[in-house]
Amino acid sequence: MAKKIVKVCLFSPYFPDHFGGGERHLLDIAAHLSPTSRVCIAFPEAKAASIDLTAVKENYEKFYGASLETVAFITTPVGTRENFFRKLFWTRQFSHIFAVSDGSLFFSLAKHNIAHLQIPFSSYPQGFLNQLKLAHWRLNTNAYFTKRVIEHSWKTRVSSVLQPMVANDLFALAQKKEKIILHVGRFFTQLHSKRQDVLVETFRKLLEKSPAHQDWRLVLVGSVEDEAYLANLRVLSRGLPIEFKTNCSRVELLGWYARASIYWHATGFGADEESEPEKVEHFGITTIEAMAAGVVPVVLAKGGQVEILNTELQSLSWQTQEECVEQTSKLLASETLLRLYQDIARRRAAEFGEARFVKQLEAVFGV
Repeated sequence: MAKKIVKVCLFSPYFPDHFGGGERHLLDIAAHLSPTSRVCIAFPEAKAASIDLTAVKENYEKFYGASLETVAFITTPVGTRENFFRKLFWTRQFSHIFAVSDGSLFFSLAKHNIAHLQIPFSSYPQGFLNQLKLAHWRLNTNAYFTKRVIEHSWKTRVSSVLQPMVANDLFALAQKKEKIILHVGRFFTQLHSKRQDVLVETFRKLLEKSPAHQDWRLVLVGSVEDEAYLANLRVLSRGLPIEFKTNCSRVELLGWYARASIYWHATGFGADEESEPEKVEHFGITTIEAMAAGVVPVVLAKGGQVEILNTELQSLSWQTQEECVEQTSKLLASETLLRLYQDIARRRAAEFGEARFVKQLEAVFGV
């Protein structure tokens, strides 16, 4: 980037507790801005009372799979019950604040204030004060699906879209495909749960319909945020060739992408996309990552997943478990068809590579 940004703060209320697509997206932004800017990632100081910031950074480096040496990890009074003026004056040290929103906004004295909405919130808090806050921020979303929902529900304009990036290392993977159906997503039950329970049940239906394919495995990869939910999934999967790989490093995740043949995704299953947009997939970076590694997506056609798939790949999407079983069975029965869609998936994923990301990033930050 040609123009230097003096000091950038990337704020997220979800750090340091979460390790998902939204967090990787923020780390990509930090990594691309840091060569020409002073960049920090900030999270509410109330969360840091008993946390070692060095350990937090190391955990995110493991998750990200690259050094974050040029990015500072700091805490902030923003997002806490601290004095209003302390929070306000804290913001004035930055030229840009890029704040991941949990549906709320705050006042800032930074020169440029960008609110990043990665959840398609169906409502915005009413009242004069909240409207005043809203007028203070330029809005950015992670997907055109999120943009459409926000503009409709918040009655305002979203000025830019910054979609997640597919990392170059995915296209360079040495692929040795196995009989693996893969899913990558955090284990949790609230909001846009990844619905691994639906995938387990669907896999059971698949094997019942196609006894000849008992040698296929379902591998569920993700960080654990709800231990009880994971325990229940293990019970549901008894007797089935299902494996759980939790809290994997980036290197381990890349290994699963390289080996898998088919990718499943069920976020938003049973949800009404129009009345409950928060419950469907907001974008779905893991689907594109899998595609880049030549894994064929057979995913629920809701939310941001639809804008990821081109016309050819949408023909493999589904709305019911029976449709998922049918689409998957076609691929299992034909190695030729599977390889054809692998090539289509890789080509489509390339459209979400670094060049596109940098262009969108420059538009967001005005550099």
